Amino acid sequence: MQKPKGTYDIFGDRANKMLYLRKLINALMDKYNAKYFETPIFESSDLFHRGVGETTDIVSKETYDFKDRGDRALTLRPEGTAGIVRCFIENKLYAESLPLKAWYFGPMFRYERPQAGRFREFYQFGFEAFGTCDPTMDAEAISILVNFFKMLGLKGIKVNINSLGDSESRDNYRQALVSYFKPYLEQLCDDCKNRFEKNPLRILDCKVDTDKEFMKNAPKMLDYLNKESKEHFNKVKEYLDAMKIDYVVNSNIVRGLDYYTHTVFEVEADIPGFGSQNVLGAGGRYNNLVENIGGPSIPGVGFAIGLERLLLALEMEKIDINYNSYPEVYVIPMGIEAKAKAVNLVNSLRLSGFSVEMDYDNRNLKSNFKSADKLGVKYIIIIGEEEIKSKVLTIKNNESKEEYKVDLENLIEFLDEKLGDYDED
Repeated sequence: MQKPKGTYDIFGDRANKMLYLRKLINALMDKYNAKYFETPIFESSDLFHRGVGETTDIVSKETYDFKDRGDRALTLRPEGTAGIVRCFIENKLYAESLPLKAWYFGPMFRYERPQAGRFREFYQFGFEAFGTCDPTMDAEAISILVNFFKMLGLKGIKVNINSLGDSESRDNYRQALVSYFKPYLEQLCDDCKNRFEKNPLRILDCKVDTDKEFMKNAPKMLDYLNKESKEHFNKVKEYLDAMKIDYVVNSNIVRGLDYYTHTVFEVEADIPGFGSQNVLGAGGRYNNLVENIGGPSIPGVGFAIGLERLLLALEMEKIDINYNSYPEVYVIPMGIEAKAKAVNLVNSLRLSGFSVEMDYDNRNLKSNFKSADKLGVKYIIIIGEEEIKSKVLTIKNNESKEEYKVDLENLIEFLDEKLGDYDED
């Protein structure tokens, strides 16, 4: 039996890195007063059709759809925002104090062509903020991405921003695109011919037609923003300037999801050889999504980061983020009677907050010392007949090889003092 194409197992080095990223994200989100959310891995298919959009590649080509035994149409989540919005509405969280900030971390599923940094089952970290239309929140969302990548040590970070405007601006822009692309309709790919009728903005996001000459002269969204939309976008830029976050206004960014309004953004890694997968995180504002899914008129803004692509960027930048978790203490029982005492001691130490491993197989000292070295253990405790009688334990520093004799009743105090020194290092 083998794993399905486009998936991967998480263990060893990759598991350590994922744990490290999650720990870092959790600490970062606390600083922004964002609360952790977890939604089902599968939801009603209608949620993604209404939320993400019928005309998007995600819904039309990439979702994993199935019927359950009750003949209900379900879909493995292809992205995180729609599920968070559904949770926000279903649990009436809009009745609580707003704005509400949420974050999530978990697997998503899209039927895509697997390649470096892109899988069919992939992990995302996402952030959503509900309840304010103020451009400060747009700028804050962008700042989270930038600060997170800086915390990781990535240097070649480029922020691209654009505005899709409000509904009025988008309608005007849509008409301009229809008029512009109509003479070139036969030159468009089959997908874009369908997009021309349903959602011409998607044509700008096409990977097939992107290099055709007529695409370069397509109307720019920024030329069709009304006064309110221009003011919103200008304020976002003003707040980014205030935070000293460098950015580039890129009118080609439209994002691949239908729910975006006003600000959209992408954060790239400028890494030699990283290629077309250089966008590490992206998002934008979605003022109509909550209402479209059946909730009240509540604005929102958010982003998502693909963890696989981020790990690839860190690897190419030679940034080591290994989160190695080593046992602090290794207990070696010498004999059957000592084993019962060792089991009790290991349990007590774990309850006292120490990370402890022990020898389960009655091996000799030489084999146990090798195991302790492989595990990266800091202190070794040996329990034999003499230690049981005297209630004095032999403890060895596995780094300096120094040995100590410690009364059993003073063991916790001894380990607290010694392992505290390690923590300070």
